[in-house]
Amino acid sequence: MTDASTTPPRPELDELLRSMGVAGARISEIDASEAGAGNISVLVGWEMEVRRRFPLAEPIALPVPAPALAGRTVLVTGSGRRLRQIHEDPEANVGAVRVHEDGVTGTLFTSPRRLFERLTSEFNSHLAVHQDQVARRGVSFQAVVHAQPVHLTYLSHVPAYRGTKAMNARILRWEPESIVSLSAGIGVLDFMIPGSSELMSANVEGLREFEIVLWSKHGVMARSDVSVTRAVDRIEYAETGARYEYMDLVAGGRAEGLTDQEISAVAHEFGVDSPWVH
Repeated sequence: MTDASTTPPRPELDELLRSMGVAGARISEIDASEAGAGNISVLVGWEMEVRRRFPLAEPIALPVPAPALAGRTVLVTGSGRRLRQIHEDPEANVGAVRVHEDGVTGTLFTSPRRLFERLTSEFNSHLAVHQDQVARRGVSFQAVVHAQPVHLTYLSHVPAYRGTKAMNARILRWEPESIVSLSAGIGVLDFMIPGSSELMSANVEGLREFEIVLWSKHGVMARSDVSVTRAVDRIEYAETGARYEYMDLVAGGRAEGLTDQEISAVAHEFGVDSPWVH
């Protein structure tokens, strides 16, 4: 029997919408979401009333089959909406999708203040990640954030950085916190057409091993089964490392960064098990 006193309370819709607003604002603050770029989704695996804030209902076909999500709800941003404005009016920028038992259709709940015609064009990638993580790990909550941080994206345009091993070697060396917060590292994917099934499949596979992946020449996607802001934290740590790396490139590669020994010492001190510790 579960001890209710030790079970953390499940967040309600209002709290989740607030957290999406905070996350969107922070993504914008670090220049990782120009105009309508970037998108956020939150999988909710428990019963949650959405009609009070999203009273309009319409049937939709899901972009990918999601049988593991049957009966669950996914909060997701609308196409073209600015992440920085979610906190101003969540109902105008977010929809709630209740997945039907068949796993291929759902009901989209929205507000009369809705300012988007359809959900984000990358809803297929979000939904596929939620489906995969629920099917494989049985998570009851998950946040997925896509953003376009400038320095990480720039480095992916440089052929020498366009690989998982090379990218991690360069951006995990600038702050002691990086190996702790990004212990699994960052997966690097080749360039693929945004919203394509090819990108969707590669992204799902990448997020099995990593909690953040870099879509070369495009942006990143991060996941967390703790909170939306935790997913944003991963993007922020990765982008900070990339900014240091960019600064060092501009300065002519004059800085040392943390040595392998120093990174290993930090990992040992904090009990971090990471494939990037030598």
